[in-house]
Amino acid sequence: MAPQNPEERAVPAPSKDEVSRRGRSRVRWWIGGLLFASTIINYVDRQTLSALAPILKTEFHWTNSDFASLLISFRIAYTIMQGVGGRLFDVLGSRLGFAIVVSFYSLVAMTTAFARGIISFRIFRFLLGLGEGPNFPGAAKTVSEWFPNRERAWAVALFDSGTSIGGAVAPFIVLYAYKLSGTWRPAFVLTGCLGFIWLFVWLRYFRDPEDHPSATREELQYIRDGRAPDAAIPATPRWRDLIRYRQTWGIVLGRLLLDPYWFFVAEWFALYLSSKGFRLEQSILGFWMPFLGADLGNFAGGGLSSYWISRGWPVGKARRTVLLIFAPSMVSLLFVLHTSSYVAALFLFAYASFAYAACSTMFLSLPTDAFHSRAVGTVAGIGGTGAGIGTMISTYLIGRVTDVTSFAPVITAAAIVPCIATAVFVTLVRSSKRPDERGILRQF
Repeated sequence: MAPQNPEERAVPAPSKDEVSRRGRSRVRWWIGGLLFASTIINYVDRQTLSALAPILKTEFHWTNSDFASLLISFRIAYTIMQGVGGRLFDVLGSRLGFAIVVSFYSLVAMTTAFARGIISFRIFRFLLGLGEGPNFPGAAKTVSEWFPNRERAWAVALFDSGTSIGGAVAPFIVLYAYKLSGTWRPAFVLTGCLGFIWLFVWLRYFRDPEDHPSATREELQYIRDGRAPDAAIPATPRWRDLIRYRQTWGIVLGRLLLDPYWFFVAEWFALYLSSKGFRLEQSILGFWMPFLGADLGNFAGGGLSSYWISRGWPVGKARRTVLLIFAPSMVSLLFVLHTSSYVAALFLFAYASFAYAACSTMFLSLPTDAFHSRAVGTVAGIGGTGAGIGTMISTYLIGRVTDVTSFAPVITAAAIVPCIATAVFVTLVRSSKRPDERGILRQF
């Protein structure tokens, strides 16, 4: 009987002549590079508003609560589309899924230049969230298909580091466009164009592993041999099947608690620096430091877990150990409350972001380790929905609290809550003692 899952197709072993002639191709890393570029563009589009926040607040006379309402408009749509978009990728596949979402959010990013006030900004941010929501579950699904266990955390670190690079370069692009034109509107057009350039390359190059003309049979066999075998399941698992697993709930609750730290940095850091009395140029240009720290943290977390796996550690143990090392160290962010030094504040946020990103790489890797590849997009999307709910709550509270008091209570929460998130994650996201009868959960 023919296999029902394309992943189950046999891959004939390459002959010695073919191996010596062609060797193992590295198409999977080119695919990883495309996911990295997509995430950069995704975050550049997203960060344009945050980088321009000091300028827009002055021009439109917004309060912090007004600005929070823009972020929440984005987050509502983003949260919905994390779950829906993950399912979309599991049904349509990565090639068509990315083509749809990237073209949509790039067009929305460009048309934000026509915004005239708080209401129109809210509409454009909502539409942008609809388009950008599926990016991460789609990337996680693609990684699960293209990479073996020992390389999967590196691949996740690669695409996740695009958030840091995108956040770091966005202020420079935005500031350049603003200074050159004297208005903020061209910045949205410039950053929105990047997605269409990426889309052209994606459609020309990306195929599923078994169908890619540049992937040798040896590379396909290397990918298959290096990952936990998937059971033959008849169809993409349903949401109601997946929410029965404690591992799903561990991913949802862990991300609900952890991810708000990142969006506090990504969306509020320029305003935090401005609230401390630093000049606009300092606020925008200093904005890149936490993103650099996060970029290094992605690879530190991915590299450590991959190293331990190569030394024979179980995959789950390697991932959890990274979490237990780095999450508690985020408490160091509390020291920022006791310094007035611009440089010290930047370095403290940079380290906290480094530690966060090491943990985030594990949070994004474990769904690809724990679940059948046909369920990865949906599970990652459900986790993203949890992250979105947590971020909406925290965004509302940040706006209200900072209008009334200061950023001090927010920073205190940002330093402590990741420890709770890690405790939830390492407790719930573990292999079951017995094999899963449905074939959805892997032993990891």
